[in-house]
Formats: sequence, C-alpha cells, structure tokens
Amino acid sequence: MQLKNDKFTIVKANKTELNVRKQMAEIFADGFTQWLGYFSKDKNTIAKAFAHMFILDQFYVAIANGEIAGVVACTDRKSHSVRLNIKELRKHLGFFKGSMAGVFLKKEFEAPYESSPSNTGSIEFVGTAQKFRGQGVASQTIQHIIENTPYDDYVIDEVADTNIPAIRLYEKLGFEEYKRKPIPERIAKKNGINNLLSLKYMKK
Repeated sequence: MQLKNDKFTIVKANKTELNVRKQMAEIFADGFTQWLGYFSKDKNTIAKAFAHMFILDQFYVAIANGEIAGVVACTDRKSHSVRLNIKELRKHLGFFKGSMAGVFLKKEFEAPYESSPSNTGSIEFVGTAQKFRGQGVASQTIQHIIENTPYDDYVIDEVADTNIPAIRLYEKLGFEEYKRKPIPERIAKKNGINNLLSLKYMKK
C-alpha cells in the first residue's frame, strides 16, 4: 500500500524499481558518520561499505521526483532490519577496520531485541536526505507505518538525548519516553551524549 501526498510517495523499499540501496546508504552515512568515524570519516566510503546491509522488505522509503527523500525501518522485534556482511565491510573499509566493524557493529545492529509486549513493532534507522529536511518526511513515513502495519504499539530504541529535533518529532507523533540508559562517563564526555532514550507509541 502506498501513501501519496503533495510531495511524497511512501512505499516498501522492495516495491520500487529505483536504485534504493545506494540512496538509502547515502542517507544512512549522512546520519551516522559521526558514530562511525573510527571506521572512516568519508561519507562516500561509509555509504559504499554499508549499502549491502539493508533488508529491503523491512524498510519504507519516501520518494519525491524519483529520489529517496527518507527511510524508516519497521520490524516485528524478532527479525532484524539489517544484516552485516564482513566481506563487504572489509572490501570498503580495509581488512582490519572492516573486521572490527563486522564484530562490533554486528553486536549493535543485530543484537537480540529486549523483551516487549506481544505485537510490538520496532521503528529503526529513521533518516532524511539533506535536501528534504524540514519537510515532514520522517513524520509522514512513521505515520504511514503506524496506519498500515498491524502492531498494537511501537518502540523507538536508543535516541540520543542531544537529538532534540528527533525527540520532539517523536513526541509530536504521540511517542512517550519510557526508559533511559545512561552513557558511561568517559564516552559521554567525548560525544556529549548523557543518555539514550527509548520511546513508545500505543494505538488507541
């Protein structure tokens, strides 16, 4: 099912003929390079290294004029939305850093989900292309997911407490904070993030 408005068509990533992996990876790299700076500070390198990982039937994309304006994953908290391939990581990041990424990021991206009520959806990897920011891409995509998936409630895990625009967006959509995880002090001093927040939305 698609949602159309004045600017965006929202559709599952595996239901479009566009070269979604490349554009999704560019959006991912733009949003996550600060977290992945150890492996490479070059956004193009990060994009190429991680383009393989998206499980397309778990992602929704917002399309405008043949471009991917934004991406959001939604899973059942059993299956993951990404799967890392260490060979691809080594190809683009080099043997050592690619191997490190394969070990440490696999633990982060493919960790077992925490227990939650049955029929809970997980909202993940929310990203908007730079040229479309401030135009409601993420809010419309998340709203589409809520309206077109069968879950009773939805969770967004580990939002940095410094990411005020994202927190405000989620709260505007009806998400409420229900848990926060403190960041170790030495890491907090380095990146300025003190807590990772988890938010929940419950259908009425």
